Amino acid sequence: MSPDAPQPPPRQTPHLRGYILAVILTAGVTVLIVALLISIFERRAESQTPVLRVVKVDETTVDPKIWAQNWPHQYDSYRRTVDHGRTRYGGSDAIPIQKLDKNPWLKKMWSGYAFAIDYREARGHAYMLLDQQTTRRVTDVPQPGACLHCHASVIPAYRFAGQGDVWAGFLKVSAMPYEQARDLTDDTGQKLIEHPVACLDCHDPDTMSLRVSRPAFEAGIAALMKHERGIENYDVNRDASRQEMRSFVCGQCHVEYYFDPDDKHVIYPWTRGLSVDQEEAHYDAIAFKDWTHGYTGAPMLKAQHPEFELYNAGPHAAANVACADCHMPYERTGAMKVSNHHVQSPLLNMAASCMTCHGGSEADLRARVHTIQDTTQALIDRTAVALVAMMDDIALARALGASATDLERAYALHRRAQFRLDWIYSENSRGFHAPQEAARVLADAIDYARQGQLEARTQLQALRARAPDDATSPDAPPLAPIQGVTPAQEAPADTY
Repeated sequence: MSPDAPQPPPRQTPHLRGYILAVILTAGVTVLIVALLISIFERRAESQTPVLRVVKVDETTVDPKIWAQNWPHQYDSYRRTVDHGRTRYGGSDAIPIQKLDKNPWLKKMWSGYAFAIDYREARGHAYMLLDQQTTRRVTDVPQPGACLHCHASVIPAYRFAGQGDVWAGFLKVSAMPYEQARDLTDDTGQKLIEHPVACLDCHDPDTMSLRVSRPAFEAGIAALMKHERGIENYDVNRDASRQEMRSFVCGQCHVEYYFDPDDKHVIYPWTRGLSVDQEEAHYDAIAFKDWTHGYTGAPMLKAQHPEFELYNAGPHAAANVACADCHMPYERTGAMKVSNHHVQSPLLNMAASCMTCHGGSEADLRARVHTIQDTTQALIDRTAVALVAMMDDIALARALGASATDLERAYALHRRAQFRLDWIYSENSRGFHAPQEAARVLADAIDYARQGQLEARTQLQALRARAPDDATSPDAPPLAPIQGVTPAQEAPADTY
């Protein structure tokens, strides 16, 4: 080789190459660790400062869009309550199902009462005020302002009407005709009732802690705590645990209730407990009736939607699982744990609502739920057949001359049977919240209905024995026209 020829580059030894690779690898790992630590520190800082308040909210801030500036994640899911999603036995539709057409026996069961003219499937929270003000139960029948207690974000209206005293305002607004209460304005002419349930109804605007705002629940739970635990002057917002509050805020409205006969304010019948038997005992003790049945003439009770009561008789309540655990499950948003405010059936979000506690597959668990609901529905159908048969015989005896005194025992059995059927039918879990209790209540309802039918037939036999020529008509009398929640002749003069 010539001495002027180019020399090849010096060969790197294996030891040097390994050294270079180690430096590169170490640098890469260092970059990854630094990035991970930065991410952890950022997430920790985010979780420790979950709320950056960009706008002040207080007891007058009803519009959830204002709250959304501070709590956008919760508001995003809250807005989804406009969505439509159905399960086998309930849910939301763009055009709500008319249940009176689906189950014609309901018209006879509620004869003479506003529910006999319009009873549709309930939609999401976003529609609760709109659907109330447009139902024929309100547009065609005079109703009190008490109806707004659970369908509107109404506390500022109570505070204004009561000059700062929420309870006084609650009594005053409840006694107004519905339209007058719905159109309440403040001193500047600003309408006070414009939103369905909103942030202010369940959260303290200063601390965001859960709170109960509905006066009827505060009074009802105090009466229940006195009865069950001997606690005097129970204050739900002072004495309830955080886990209890995660059910109580829902129980503010998802309950059985009635209107005071004098001033129409909402009352929860919990002085003797939460079961259907204990609520009925409360009504019997004060000789209360919602209306006089238009077909049989019996003094009746209308069950509302006792989800809170039936849930408290079931296994989830016994396991200290709250309403929010299933209907508003936690979800991760960045480093924050946020309650999903898209309140809906757990069956529509089983991965987050059910599977965090239950093992097995979603398909198996869904099948178990459907078995419970199918069984409850079958019992409802059989109870309805028994109830209608009893009502037909009572109505026929009445048409043939039986007096209210003659039918007193049949009326009592009619009231017991119908209240129990209505209590389970109008409850929105189709028995799931407490399957065994639902089956027990419906079994009692069937028994009371058949006893009532036997009692009515005893009266029919007596009538035919006294006047065989005039008491043989098989025709039942027609259903009575709608009279509303409280017949006008029984309402206080200044209520409507």
